[in-house]
Amino acid sequence: MIARGLYRLLLWAGLPFIFLYLLKRSRKQPAYRSHWGERLGFYPSRPAGAAPLWLHAVSVGEMRATAPLVNALLKRDPLCPILLTCMTPTGRTTAQELFGDKVEIAYLPYDYPGAVQRFLRHFRPRAGILMETELWPNLIHACADAGIPLTLANARLSQKSLAGYLKIAALIRPAVARLAGVLAQSRDDADRLHQLGARRVEIVGNIKFDNLPPAELVERGQRWKAQFAGRKTLLFASSREGEETLLLDALLAAGWPENMLLLLVPRHPQRFDAVARLLEEKKLGYLRRSQWLGDSVPTDIRVLLGDSMGEMSAWFAASDLTIMGGSLLPFGCQNLIEACAVGAPVLLGPSVFNFAEAARLALESGAAQQEAAADAIAATALSLLQKPEELQRMGTAGIDFAAAHRGVVQRLLVVCPVNGGTQ
Repeated sequence: MIARGLYRLLLWAGLPFIFLYLLKRSRKQPAYRSHWGERLGFYPSRPAGAAPLWLHAVSVGEMRATAPLVNALLKRDPLCPILLTCMTPTGRTTAQELFGDKVEIAYLPYDYPGAVQRFLRHFRPRAGILMETELWPNLIHACADAGIPLTLANARLSQKSLAGYLKIAALIRPAVARLAGVLAQSRDDADRLHQLGARRVEIVGNIKFDNLPPAELVERGQRWKAQFAGRKTLLFASSREGEETLLLDALLAAGWPENMLLLLVPRHPQRFDAVARLLEEKKLGYLRRSQWLGDSVPTDIRVLLGDSMGEMSAWFAASDLTIMGGSLLPFGCQNLIEACAVGAPVLLGPSVFNFAEAARLALESGAAQQEAAADAIAATALSLLQKPEELQRMGTAGIDFAAAHRGVVQRLLVVCPVNGGTQ
C-alpha cells in the first residue's frame, strides 16, 4: 500500500508535465492536441448496449497486431461490441484504418485512480486484453476489484525490462499477480513474467505471425519494383532516429553502387521531413513517395523516401533485401515477421530484444542474417545484392518460417478469459 501511495503522489506531481509533453509532441503531430478529456477518463456520451470486449494496444505496431484477433472475434460474432484503446494518435488512426466503424475507438486514460474508474464506469467492459507489455498498476487493481478479467496477451519481457521492473517490485508484483492471465510469446518471456509475479502464464507464441500481408499491398510493391529500371533495391524499413545517418555513411563508405536504389522508410511520420533534410545534406538525390506517381524512377534518384503510412508490406514486396530498423541502435528492432511473411530476405543489426524469439528463429531458419555494426551490415547488404540465388533462398525460408508459426490467434482464443477460457 505504501508503494501504491507513493505512485499516486508521483502521478499527481507529474500531471502538469504530461500535458506539457502533449503540447510538445503536438508541434510535429497536431493530433496530440485532440481528445485531452479522454486522457483523464472523460468521454462523449455513448448509447447503452451490451458490455464490450476491450483490447488495449499502445500504438501502431501493437494495434496492427490486434487485427487477426479482432477479425476472429468479429467473424465468430459480427454483433460482438469491441472497444479498442490506445495511447498515441498514430495508434488511433491505425485502428480507424483497420476496422472503421466495426469497433469503438478511444484513448485509454493515464493511470490516475479517478480516471481509471471513470473509464470503467463509462464503457463497462466485460473483459479486457492488454497487448504486449502494458502494465498499469492502478488499472490492473481497478479491474480486479470490479471483477473484470484482464489478460496480458502477446506478452513479452526483456531481461533489461525485468531488471527495471524489479526495482519497483513492491508496486508491480501485487498488480501483475492480479491479472486474470498472461499469454506469453516464448518460454523466456514466461519465465521472466513469473519472476515479476505473474501467477497464470501460458505460452501461445507471437500473434504477429498471424497478421497476413494484404494481397493488394504485395501486388502494389511488385508493380513498384517494375518501375525501378532493373536496379537492385535495398530497403531500410522502419528506421529510427540516428540510424539513417549510420547506414547512409556506411553505404557510401562501402562503395554504394550506381545500380542500387535505397528504399528508406522512417518509423515515425513526424520524422519524414528531418530525414529528407539529411538526404539533402548528404547530396543524395531522392524522391518522396508522396510525390511519386508510380512511374519509372529516374536513374539519378538514389533514395526513394517512404513518407506514407500503411504501405509497409508494399515496401517489403518491392525490395530485394531488407534491413530492419530499430536494430542498428538499441531500440530493440521493428517487426521482422512482416518482412519474412512477404518473402523479403532480412538483415538485422545487434539490437533485437523486442523480437528476440522471432529473430532467433528467423536466423536459425536461414531467413535472416545478423551483423554487429552498421559498416558490417552495409558490406553484407552489398554482397548479398550480388547473389540472387542466396536472396531467393532466404526469401523462401522467410515465407516458410512465418507460415510455420501461425495459429496463435486460435490458441489465444482457447485460453483467453474474454472468451470464457481458463482463468
